[in-house]
Parts: sequence; C-alpha cells; structure tokens
Amino acid sequence: MHHTLFLPDEAATLAFGERTANLFRAPVVIHLQGNLGAGKTTFTRGLLRGLGHTGAVKSPTYAIVESYALPQTTVHHFDLYRFTSPEEWLDAGLDDLIPNSIVLIEWARQGGEYAPAPDYIIQLEPRDNGRQCTLQACTPAAQKELDQWQK
Repeated sequence: MHHTLFLPDEAATLAFGERTANLFRAPVVIHLQGNLGAGKTTFTRGLLRGLGHTGAVKSPTYAIVESYALPQTTVHHFDLYRFTSPEEWLDAGLDDLIPNSIVLIEWARQGGEYAPAPDYIIQLEPRDNGRQCTLQACTPAAQKELDQWQK
C-alpha cells in the first residue's frame, strides 16, 4: 500500500515533509528516491522543520551525512550518490549512526547490501512543473503506521 500525491512546488514539498514529522518515529529508515533536483533535500528540510529544527539544512552530497540532534530524536540524512563501491558504507562507519534515529538515505542503491533496508520509500518524480510523490510502506509495522497517519 502507498500514499501518492502531487506537489505543485517547493512550498508543497516542504509542507508535505512537515506533515510526515508525526508519521516517522525512531528507529526508522527512509529511502529517498528521485533524480538530481527531484526534491529529496527539500522534503528532508520540511521533515526537520516539522520535528522542530530551525537551523540550516544542507544537502549531504559532499559530506555523505548531515546529522541533526533534536530534543526528541536524532536525524541522519545520508547521500550516497558519490559512492564508487558499496564498501564505502563500511569504510565510513555509517552503521554506527543507524540505531535509535530517523535515517533518510538518498541513492541507497549505491550502498548495496550494506545500506539498511527501508521501512519507507519516498519516490519523487518531476510532473507538470511540480513533482509526483509516492510514500510506500515496506514493512507490516510501517504499513500500520501509514494507515493510521492517512486517517
């Protein structure tokens, strides 16, 4: 089961990210999928706002991970786009950041079998000057949470 909606602009993507703040509870892994410029970091910025973060939110493209320690949880935003092999996940010690946090991973396929399996997948695709967003639950527990959130 999944939830699909059209996001006409950046403001709508930010707002959707904010709304999902009451859906995602640590520990949770979210794979963000979409081409460059699809809105993955914009969604993350909205999610962080919804969780109470008021500072800047940078794309982790060059740093590999940006971490945000919030009063109620820690959020780790990964971008594996520049990985040349899945083993870079291990070399960077990224597994140490996974427990008890909200984990967002862009370009998760670059991490191969080392990147953690998703509880949710968020797919962002350009459509009619905006983007089509699909939020998919990948586990029974995530599906139950998504069903409750949609109500």
